[in-house]
Amino acid sequence: MRKKITYITLALCLLTYTYSSAQDLLKFTIKGKIASAVDSTSIQGATLLNLTNIDGVVSNKEGLFEIDVTESDTLLISSLGFESIKLKITRDLSKGTELNVDLFPRVEQLPEVNVQAYKIIGVLEIDVKNVPKDRYNRIHINGLKQTYETQNSRVGTSLGAGGVTISNPADFVYNLFGSKPRKLKDLKELKDKDATRKILADRFDREIILDYLQMDINKLTEVLSDCDYSPYFITKATDLQLIEAVLECYDNRRAVKNGNTSKTK
Repeated sequence: MRKKITYITLALCLLTYTYSSAQDLLKFTIKGKIASAVDSTSIQGATLLNLTNIDGVVSNKEGLFEIDVTESDTLLISSLGFESIKLKITRDLSKGTELNVDLFPRVEQLPEVNVQAYKIIGVLEIDVKNVPKDRYNRIHINGLKQTYETQNSRVGTSLGAGGVTISNPADFVYNLFGSKPRKLKDLKELKDKDATRKILADRFDREIILDYLQMDINKLTEVLSDCDYSPYFITKATDLQLIEAVLECYDNRRAVKNGNTSKTK
C-alpha cells in the first residue's frame, strides 16, 4: 500500500512540475526587420511562420514585422529566392531589442542530365522492353510528342521482384498521420487559420508542407500522383492547394482502409 501511495505522489509531483514549467514560459512580442545578407536591402513579403502554434505574419514593404511568440517556439523565416532559417525563441529575445534577420540568396543547382540511346529494331515485343517508361507506365520515344501506355496498373499494391508486395505511396500519408496525429491536426490548422491560409495561398515553394510532413518533393509528388492528382496540378498548385490535396488523400485512404468507397462525412 505504501509503495502504491509513493507512485501516486511521484506522478502528482511530475504533473505539477510539468504544469509549472508550462506556466513559466514567457509570452512576448518580437519586432524586427528582414533584409538581404548581400546588400542589406529590405525584403518585402517574407514569411514568419510559428511552427509551434501554427500562426504567421508577412513582412511589409520596409521588411518590418511583428509577431507574438512564446518562449521555446520555433519560427520558420523564408522568402522566395532566399535560404530559409529556423529560429528557436529564447527568453533573451524578450529584452526589447529589435531582431534583424539577414537571409542569404538561394543558390539553385541545375540537375545533371544523362542522355542514353535506345535502339529500336522494329519488333514491337522487343522494342517495348527497351524504350524508357515513366512511373505511369507510359512509353517515351525521342522525336515523338505522344506517349504510349502499357497495360500494367499502378492502382493499389503490386508485386515487385521476387513477389515482394509494394505498398501504395498514398499509404505513407495514412500511416504518418495514424502514428503522429499531431501532424494531422497541425496541417488542418495551417489550412483553416486565416493568417496561415493567406500565407500559403501565395506560396509555391513547398517548404512549409515538406517540413511538416518530413518528406522531400519527390516523395510528395509520388504520394499525390497515386492519389490521382495530375503532374500539372502538383507543379502549378499553391501550397494551400497542396495541403488540401494531402488532407483529401488521407481522408480517402482512411475510407478505403475502413471498407468504405468514399470518405466519411
